[in-house]
Amino acid sequence: MFVRLFCKIRVVVCDFFTLFVSEIIDLKFMKKRIQSFGYAGRGIRVVFRSEVNMKIHIFISVLVIIGGFALKINITEWCLCLLCVGLVVGAEMMNTAVENVVDLVSPDFHPLAGKAKDIAAGAVLICAVISIIVGLLIFIPKIYELLLA
Repeated sequence: MFVRLFCKIRVVVCDFFTLFVSEIIDLKFMKKRIQSFGYAGRGIRVVFRSEVNMKIHIFISVLVIIGGFALKINITEWCLCLLCVGLVVGAEMMNTAVENVVDLVSPDFHPLAGKAKDIAAGAVLICAVISIIVGLLIFIPKIYELLLA
């Protein structure tokens, strides 16, 4: 009985692995995966070029990274800073996507369109405020230490 169960599990695992490997080796599959990275890169470039708020977020992110090197923050603090940067940048990109879709679907003013845009902008604000708090918790003690030394 144990042998039969083992054989069935082995067959299922082998079938799954064979299917998975054949999908990866398939050139059409690989081409689509590579194209998806290209589309994502294009989306990132569009947001960086067209959104003023994104430029502000990136400027502040660069300041955070410079401050991290200058104040020698530890690995945990780096992880928190990078997570916050990614969170804010990602939220800003989602906000831009929501705004563009709302503008496409509702070119005229509609209260629900405004509400959707406001909610998306509010999400970015929450992410930014939390990131500021995390940054202050990390950097204020380091600056205080530096001033007392």
